[in-house]
Amino acid sequence: MKRVYFIGIGGIGMSAIARYFSFKGMEVAGYDLTSTPLTDKLKGEGIAVHFEDKPELIPPSFRDVEETLVVYTPAVPPSHQELTYFREGGYKVLKRAEVLGEITRMGKALCVAGTHGKTTTSTLLAHLLRSSEPDCSAFLGGISVNYGSNYLLSPKSDLIVVEADEYDRSFHRLSPYMAIVTSTDPDHLDIYGTPENYIESFKHFVSLIESGGALVMKKGLDLASSVGSDVQVYTYSAQEEADYYASNIRFQDGHLLFDWYAPNGLELRNLDLGVPLRINVENAVAALAVASLNGASMERLRAGIASFRGAQRRFERIVDSSRVVFISDYAHHPAELEASLQSVRELYRGKRILGIFQPHLYSRTADFYREFAKSLSALDEVVLVDIYPAREEPLPGVSSHMIADLLPGEVPVLALDELLPHVRQRNIPDVVIVLGAGDIDREVPHLAEYLRSL
Repeated sequence: MKRVYFIGIGGIGMSAIARYFSFKGMEVAGYDLTSTPLTDKLKGEGIAVHFEDKPELIPPSFRDVEETLVVYTPAVPPSHQELTYFREGGYKVLKRAEVLGEITRMGKALCVAGTHGKTTTSTLLAHLLRSSEPDCSAFLGGISVNYGSNYLLSPKSDLIVVEADEYDRSFHRLSPYMAIVTSTDPDHLDIYGTPENYIESFKHFVSLIESGGALVMKKGLDLASSVGSDVQVYTYSAQEEADYYASNIRFQDGHLLFDWYAPNGLELRNLDLGVPLRINVENAVAALAVASLNGASMERLRAGIASFRGAQRRFERIVDSSRVVFISDYAHHPAELEASLQSVRELYRGKRILGIFQPHLYSRTADFYREFAKSLSALDEVVLVDIYPAREEPLPGVSSHMIADLLPGEVPVLALDELLPHVRQRNIPDVVIVLGAGDIDREVPHLAEYLRSL
């Protein structure tokens, strides 16, 4: 193969693989539904991208069946015209997860899975290894603020950090050398059907860990019996003692400090977490564990934790002034909302907080609307935006109003284009946080511009 064509190239996971092949010297092009800053960046790197589903727009050089690989995301519907063109034309067509699986077999894959926390944990793990002797390449599910990219390339290291996505059982295609599992709270029930099936998928994932590898899992998860007999199992926690754990967690002069303990008497005292959120302490414990298991020195780990700047849209402070704080967060599951809002409360005690939430998927809203309402009730003020459908068709009777009806007072439910005019007309409290994994991020720059003007 000399060329790789991506259908859905603007996705966070797809764009990382596109960059990988481009760096390897192959010709890369693709389609996506809409133009975004990420597709703009791909085009700036010399990758051709178009935004209309028309086979005639496929560049001529990609019409060679023998030399072209086609990669698609499962979010693309089977009726997609370009996908149909390639399939009927006899091209080699693979899912993103299949291609990523092949890449993980080229080195030692450190795969981070879980319902929540996998983007921050994998981004932090990659940063710790890049800041240390081992180094790594990485395929991340978010844009690292430290590196301005979701793809990192190391010419010298065989370690590959991979965010392992459970949607559509994609992570079953990977070959982990080591794996972190952060949580198995049920999600994607449109795919799995039941919570039990969802947890079974994680058991299958950890069964794929290579001989001589390791599983580092949050304490309390029931996964240890699924790994091979020659795979080492470690637990971690930020709430209680485990194989790896944090203690003495405290806020001090705007910093979050904690002590980290590991087996065999290893410890690091007074670590200064670069993104000072309590929810990140647990992620840091896991990332530190795997980085140390792969040869990172204690002092390099200390420096790496302090210099970590997080991932875009993962509790990212966009505006931080004396008048207002504006945060953008990707949280889209009730447990993620709860953890995020707890962190806001801890950081800004006594402040009035407005949360703007866009539910992601009709199916997830139908499954968890009560839990969403419970999590959002921690806010002083709530604004809801219409559901972002992603790959789904609307479900009868399912809307953001289901959540609004369970919250106290009058909660506005807005179309996305109504959000900025609404915010301009209301009193702005001390803290504003935008929550959700859909296209609400397109409004973040406009909201930030207005809030800065205050």
